[in-house]
Amino acid sequence: MIKGTELFVKALKEEGVDTLFGYPGGQAIDLFDALYDQDDIDVVLPRHEQALIHAADGYARSTGRVGVCLVTSGPGATNLVTGIATANYDSVPLVCFTGQVPLDLMGNDAFQEVDIVGITRNICKYAVTVRDREDLGRIIKEAFYIARTGRPGPVVVDFPKDIQQAMGSDEYPDEVNIRGYRPNESVHVGQIKKAVSTLKKAKKPLFLIGGGVNISGANAEMLELAERTGAPVITTIMGKGAIPTGHKQYLGNIGIHGSYAANHAVSECDVLFSVGTRFNDRITGKISEFAKNATIIHIDVDSASISKNIQVDIPIVADAKLALQKLLEYAGPLKIDRWTEQTQQWKAEYPITMDRYPGVTPEKVIRYINENYKHPIVATDVGQNQLWTTQFLELESNRQLLTSGGLGTMGYGFPAAIGAQIGNPDADVFAISGDGGMQMNIQEFATAVALELPLTLIVFNNGYLGNVRQWQQMFFNKRYSSTCLTYRKSCQRNCMNKDKCCPKYTPDFVKLAESYDAYGMRIMDEKDIPKAFAFAKEHKDAPTLLEFIIDREANVSPMVPGGKPLNEMIMDC
Repeated sequence: MIKGTELFVKALKEEGVDTLFGYPGGQAIDLFDALYDQDDIDVVLPRHEQALIHAADGYARSTGRVGVCLVTSGPGATNLVTGIATANYDSVPLVCFTGQVPLDLMGNDAFQEVDIVGITRNICKYAVTVRDREDLGRIIKEAFYIARTGRPGPVVVDFPKDIQQAMGSDEYPDEVNIRGYRPNESVHVGQIKKAVSTLKKAKKPLFLIGGGVNISGANAEMLELAERTGAPVITTIMGKGAIPTGHKQYLGNIGIHGSYAANHAVSECDVLFSVGTRFNDRITGKISEFAKNATIIHIDVDSASISKNIQVDIPIVADAKLALQKLLEYAGPLKIDRWTEQTQQWKAEYPITMDRYPGVTPEKVIRYINENYKHPIVATDVGQNQLWTTQFLELESNRQLLTSGGLGTMGYGFPAAIGAQIGNPDADVFAISGDGGMQMNIQEFATAVALELPLTLIVFNNGYLGNVRQWQQMFFNKRYSSTCLTYRKSCQRNCMNKDKCCPKYTPDFVKLAESYDAYGMRIMDEKDIPKAFAFAKEHKDAPTLLEFIIDREANVSPMVPGGKPLNEMIMDC
């Protein structure tokens, strides 16, 4: 007989957990006490629970393992909500343990009591409260199994304090048998043959690859299929890197800020072969015009994602890796020379570039990473910084991009990079952020310094919440409402003089980094870009912040206005 807390620790070891991201509190103190003497489980203490779960997310995405969180009840649990939704959208395997008041106090408005299962039920894969000590081992086993199988996702295990303290069996199950949960581990051969037959008849075939290919580790199979057929390939932001971005068949990202070649290809193709994407509105544009002349084939492990937003003609419910392996048994070369030439012409004639902006630009900074780092892991925040990174970052083998694609969570990038650096201690890890998103979890400097992490934080500072400002410039007559980050009460509210009278920007990011005992440098001249990265490389005992001052009104181009079809792009925003 052992305590619930002891079985909790045993379960973590059985599941191979070596890192736990936790923040203590009254209803979780027993669990932290049980972890105190464990040498083979590192407990990471971020400075905020939202950052904690983003760090666990970055750890999970970059290592392929389940990320594990532990927080107390009430505000500790509710501070996980945004991170749970972030992981759920992007299919990230997490197990989140939340402390809870004792069972006899639940429902009585006890101190720091919330119904976290009710709160998170619609934004996670599974949520459960442990109500019987004898169910504890089974529930934890099921949580890890559910998180990592099928379409991966976050699982919430609510852990009442009396269950933590209760004595019970020390058995931890070896197997899982969940009635009603059977992840699909097969492929319907008939649908595969139908898809291949359709593909062979195509004059203008196109592969659209989503994050499901990267999640399932099907990159080699996808590359082989693309090369065998010769069909052009486009990706969603989450699917970027499914094949090397330098590959001749790769046309770029699709969507609201996609490349000209990718968006026009999807608008003119006659067979769209999509793998592992949800067809959300950021990639479809006007739904009635999306691939309107194409027969659509869709492979996805989640049956609920098929024909949810875009009606498909040939559905295949299967893991991407298994489906692509089966496809390779039947697929062959396609006779599509004219189509290939057309797509390559679009790619050559309409490259994405920021050449019209003088001085330091995100393109120049990201190009430096491309040319000087072999196997970087790059975590982005959300906004223009994310879009520029997904446009310009080259992804080959052993390069990773971590970004909040589905929920678009500002404040994600820095803590996700911390988790990635913890999981990959020998890797070059970068966090790319804007000056707005940087301030949402800036307290994590303390975490990164305490853990002596050598990651490099890149801040593109334009003094605005740039993505919203771009929309205000283009569609709201430059009415920059609540987007200027240099604004002070003494400013004229409708001030448009962005160059002459703006107050000093706060905070001073370099001084702030140094106040945490990290390193910092401000870069205003493009000739200093190499010097900045050399400065970061010098320091291995703490993170380095590189603040790049960019054009205040630099925009992300091209752009598809809201409600328009993908081929109606504004090329020079």
